[in-house]
Amino acid sequence: MTIKTLEDLSKKMAGIDFAMLQTHAANGEIAGRPMSNNGDVEYDGDSWFFSLEETHVVGEIEANPAVALSFTGSKSLLGKPPLFVAVEGRGQIIREKAELERHWQSDLERWFKDGVDTPGLVLIKVKAVRITWWDGMDEGEIIP
Repeated sequence: MTIKTLEDLSKKMAGIDFAMLQTHAANGEIAGRPMSNNGDVEYDGDSWFFSLEETHVVGEIEANPAVALSFTGSKSLLGKPPLFVAVEGRGQIIREKAELERHWQSDLERWFKDGVDTPGLVLIKVKAVRITWWDGMDEGEIIP
């Protein structure tokens, strides 16, 4: 399948749980860390990740909201290269409990025992401004 739309890409990304989130560290270097998309995979150009207020990632996004995400799918049974997706975006820290509840998944309790009542819990929203993808011999770019 040749990906042409954000909806097509979303269907292909549905099985990818983890992304690498890159931010600008205080020393000017690029910092990265793995983040789970929490099963929130109906991709519309926004990605959602839970974190804690005191982490570096939160301070880094507040200081410079320009972020990047990278997703890698699994290699196919026939040896075809996996789906690769690179997202350039703008990060935002969300603290409103209603929004945290809207994106909460019970599997997250392994990291945040008190659920949305976990002290310092925040939601990171990454709004894509450009998405580049590679799927086997196909590649493309989407501007949401």
